[in-house]
Amino acid sequence: MRKLAEAVAPALEAALSGVGVGGEAWADLLGPATVEEHGDLALPCHPLAGVLGRSPNDIADEVASVLAPSLSDVAEVSSVSGFVNMRAKPSWLAAQVMGLLPDDRLGITVERTRTVAVDYSAPNVAKEMHVGHLRSTVIGDAIVRMLGHKGHIVYRENHVGDWGTPFGMLIEHLLDLSEANAAAELSVGDLDGFYKQARVKFNSDETFVARSRNRVVLLQSGDEETLRLWRILVDESMRYFNEVYGMLGVLLTDGDIMGESNYHHLLPVVVERLRAQGMLEESAGAQVVYPGGWVNREGEPMPLIIEKADGAYNYATTELACIIDRVERLDCDDLLYVVGTPQSQHFKMVFQVAEQAGFIGDAHNAVHVNFGSVMGSDGKILKSREGEVIKLVDLLREATSRAEQAIAEKNPELQGTEREAVARMIGIGSVKYADLSTERSKDYVFDWDRMLAFEGNTSPYLQYAHARICSIFRRSGIERSSARDASITLAQPEEALLARRLVNFAAVTDDTLASYSPHTLCTYLHSLASSFASFYEVCPVIAAGDDATRDSRLALCDLTARTICTGLELLGIDSPERM
Repeated sequence: MRKLAEAVAPALEAALSGVGVGGEAWADLLGPATVEEHGDLALPCHPLAGVLGRSPNDIADEVASVLAPSLSDVAEVSSVSGFVNMRAKPSWLAAQVMGLLPDDRLGITVERTRTVAVDYSAPNVAKEMHVGHLRSTVIGDAIVRMLGHKGHIVYRENHVGDWGTPFGMLIEHLLDLSEANAAAELSVGDLDGFYKQARVKFNSDETFVARSRNRVVLLQSGDEETLRLWRILVDESMRYFNEVYGMLGVLLTDGDIMGESNYHHLLPVVVERLRAQGMLEESAGAQVVYPGGWVNREGEPMPLIIEKADGAYNYATTELACIIDRVERLDCDDLLYVVGTPQSQHFKMVFQVAEQAGFIGDAHNAVHVNFGSVMGSDGKILKSREGEVIKLVDLLREATSRAEQAIAEKNPELQGTEREAVARMIGIGSVKYADLSTERSKDYVFDWDRMLAFEGNTSPYLQYAHARICSIFRRSGIERSSARDASITLAQPEEALLARRLVNFAAVTDDTLASYSPHTLCTYLHSLASSFASFYEVCPVIAAGDDATRDSRLALCDLTARTICTGLELLGIDSPERM
């Protein structure tokens, strides 16, 4: 609990100084108690035993005895097995909660502004958005939302694959179909079908192959007619991608598209700068950089290929061009790449070369925000019954359909457009939350029953907690805003526990953003909703014994609902008021 740590720090420093321990020796030791029953914070004295030549128990006993009187208004202090434990007092917690009641930001401060480019989603033109794009899109969206909420300048960089040799094949296939028919096929979302048809012809028709290769030359040379046909492919694909983004409820728009084509003019610049730095070497006709520290299976130094033997640029060249653009044009401090774990080595090498070439300096942070895969129940990459990669749009439609069925059973009074809207919130929220609540570096198993459950660490559980609180106020006839003037009392343990959770929201949000780990916020929100459930079970709200207690509990309810709603909003998930 960050607030409590700040409150006890001066007294703790004085107590430790009295036994001969300076700030440097203990500053990193204070942290959350590993056993919640023992307290909110704990200072292990075992690392101090060697410094002082005393047992941890003796040190803890002495520090606790000195500390307790000075923290009498803040925390209860105890010594257990060499640990100094501190538990926030209900009166102190009540004061902290009252400070949050009028605060629209719920304690979340605005930081010193940094400029951040977040590279995420990144579908390929004329290829379907599938379940593999889900993680990059929703993790990136959550990070973008949190960065923006903290006051940073954020560039959403949708690095769409819209350039390269496959486009010769795709353009020629478009011409074979006719422009109108091709546009119609792409507009209904059959991107995979379009691509597969082109690939079949490319693999079987030598005339088509020759046409495709010639078309690539025309595209890369800037032929106006070829660029017009290429634009049809890009525009129709993006129209479909935007439909998916709309269903998913993410912030990406056409204005965020930064396709590979946007960096085409910078590719020769990358080569020139690397050559000027003396970093380019020839290897089998290709131009490469050896960043050092990387070897292949044979133990030979591994290069980063910049320009292939045939003169074509490699994907790493585009990545370096992106870095130049984001640092020099956008003036970014931080460069985040929300890309799957299999690309870890690639990004490490790219960042290393960028540093060596001076494209980024000590003031910049380049981070690969890696993530695992979405798995099926068989432990393999999630696919359809036919063995095909599942289209993301089909997944989202099924989620909404399943959610509507669940709502019909749980609350048949919800009908018509209201039920449809709530079903979308729950269904889409379930898919996103199941992804975000998993530690991003790990794979997770896609499970409809688990993610749509109204219990456990799921989006429906959190959404239901929010809706339940909204119903409390509807039944009470009291405006939620009026609850924010209440005086808080925490007479019951469940009230105090709920307050503990609420006070910690800002710190958890900061921790989540510091590690780009949305699951940290998810874990917190689940603990908050669980604490509210315990509170509501034993602490009557509307039927409280007196008005002061009722108003205090209504204020706790309102603050809980706002915290859940804000937390879910930072994750890109809606909070319905009825379920």
